[in-house]
Amino acid sequence: MEEEVEKAVFAYLRKRGFRLTEIALQEEQSRLSADASLSRSESDAAKYYDGYGKLRSWAYNSLDSYRHELLRVLYPVFIHCFMDLVAQGHMQEARTFFQTFREDHEMMHLRDLQKLEGILSPSHLEEMELARLWRQNKVKIRLCQYSYELLVQYLHKTQSLAMLGVINEHINFEVYPGQPASISDDSEAVSLIGTSQDLAREINQKELHWGLLEDSVEERMEKALSESDKTEVDGNKEADTEDNNKKKTDGNKHGTAVNNKKKKDKVVGATGKTIRSETSMVSVPPRVKSELTLPQFPPEVEQSILEDLRNRVQLGSLALPSVSFYTFLNTHNGLNCSTISHDGSLVAGGFSDSSVKIWDMAKIGQPGRASNSQGENGSMQGMHSLASDEAKRPYSLLQGHSGPVYSVSFSPFADFLLSSSSDNTIRLWSTRLNANLVSYKGHNFPVWDAQFSPMGHYFATASHDRTARLWSMERIQPLRVMAGHLSDVDCVQWHPNCNYIATGSSDKTVRLWDVQTGNCARLFIGHRSMVVSLAISPDGRFMASGDEDGTIMLWDLSTGRSVSPIIGHNSCVWTLAFSCEGTLLASGSADCMVKLWDVTSSMKALKTDDSKSGPASRLRLLKALPTKSTPVYTLRFSRRNLLFAAGALSAGS
Repeated sequence: MEEEVEKAVFAYLRKRGFRLTEIALQEEQSRLSADASLSRSESDAAKYYDGYGKLRSWAYNSLDSYRHELLRVLYPVFIHCFMDLVAQGHMQEARTFFQTFREDHEMMHLRDLQKLEGILSPSHLEEMELARLWRQNKVKIRLCQYSYELLVQYLHKTQSLAMLGVINEHINFEVYPGQPASISDDSEAVSLIGTSQDLAREINQKELHWGLLEDSVEERMEKALSESDKTEVDGNKEADTEDNNKKKTDGNKHGTAVNNKKKKDKVVGATGKTIRSETSMVSVPPRVKSELTLPQFPPEVEQSILEDLRNRVQLGSLALPSVSFYTFLNTHNGLNCSTISHDGSLVAGGFSDSSVKIWDMAKIGQPGRASNSQGENGSMQGMHSLASDEAKRPYSLLQGHSGPVYSVSFSPFADFLLSSSSDNTIRLWSTRLNANLVSYKGHNFPVWDAQFSPMGHYFATASHDRTARLWSMERIQPLRVMAGHLSDVDCVQWHPNCNYIATGSSDKTVRLWDVQTGNCARLFIGHRSMVVSLAISPDGRFMASGDEDGTIMLWDLSTGRSVSPIIGHNSCVWTLAFSCEGTLLASGSADCMVKLWDVTSSMKALKTDDSKSGPASRLRLLKALPTKSTPVYTLRFSRRNLLFAAGALSAGS
């Protein structure tokens, strides 16, 4: 009706020739329209601010038993309110809204908030991958029936159209009967539909052969060792029988001494039983066939393994390992990575100046050498100083890369060394010849990690190009390319049976890949920052992963489920290692600490109640070993269960 009146008025003015009056009326109408639009725009921006503020106050003031569930709604609503304001062009209001309420979510979502803070215009919403992910997918939130009813009642009562619009458009609720879930389940209660959680559920239903190899070298050696022990025990029994007969003829002359000896033997036996019971807490793993053609070890190598097994120390919560810590000195912040051979005889480091250096421990401290042994802390045994003194050269210098070296890895018997670099290549070195043998090219960007398989010959790499690759020493091109991560692949680890490769990524996920097909066999979700370290238990069933925030997660490979998440350190967890029986987990961090965790309790809880969906008891900290001021780069258990560690002394300490 108003439009018809306006048209009639303008037609009359034109007919009468009142041109100036017509122009003035048009200008006034445009001004009034603009003012109304501006007022409506400011009102829309205020609705988001007020609506979210009231929803936030209501959620924080709700009943204690339901509060943690209702608070799950806030983060997705906060993100979408901010992005809606940006999309509508209210940049100043969007910044004010973001800065006012971001503190509520910094503890759980700091890294995502830092990325979203970079959105400065509507075009950034399309350019940023994280923003696109949020805008193109709905969020699924699990709430109990009563929590959901409370939320619906609040929204209907307040009639907050802005909040209703955001929730209806961007959130789906999965409502379940009964009491609210525990707070520990919050990490899995909010997920993007059609993205990682659903994909993980689908992938983790695949069959996984996590057992150990049939007729493996260690299995054969253990059998030989048990047979020799049995023969030795039988021989001891015969000797004891002869001794007893002899003692009987002597009468009761030495009766007291014999009784004391028996008591002592009982005490020793009891301690041994305790340690053995811990090591046998998890059932014997199944046996599987290898999908790769694996090399055969020569007899002298098998003999070496047998000797190590014969002298292995049984570890547990009552028997902690000895730790030998190697400290790099005078590196001037140039050391990027380090590795230690299986017996601790060789230590290698990769440097920012593109060099690789290898130290032979047998030559450290000899006359004419640069460094002497020194201890950093009373709780660490056998610490050695590794001084990079060019003049005296107590190391072998390997040069060939044209960029910083980011990882180094010894072959199982330290006759070869792998190194990866920002020059996109992986190099194979001979530790006997101190020479480069092969340069492997295939990645398109820096290679962050390279690891030999447990049997040697094959190795895996992880790169900035978002792929992991499988290689053999004899071929210069990769055998498999594993693609699926959404960001850098930062670390890689082999499964003990060599049929799977685990990768950790900046996309906060861990994946397990089948080496035969190159397909993803497991997807693990739960970390809140980039995953930088991995370790798989010797029986092949459990995997530990460490992230940049200091969190350590233990996973059950057979189900894909998290067993025991913990805040393990105050800083980045750079390295993880299982003891030979899998009873202990060692972690090393940028916070200059080595920590020893009891894995047995978590495995026992999982074994006794596999049917429960809730998380098992958390890993128990057995001991924390602080260094003076040395971030821990590398941890490794020898076959005799001695724990080796390495790191570079921090500058200015």
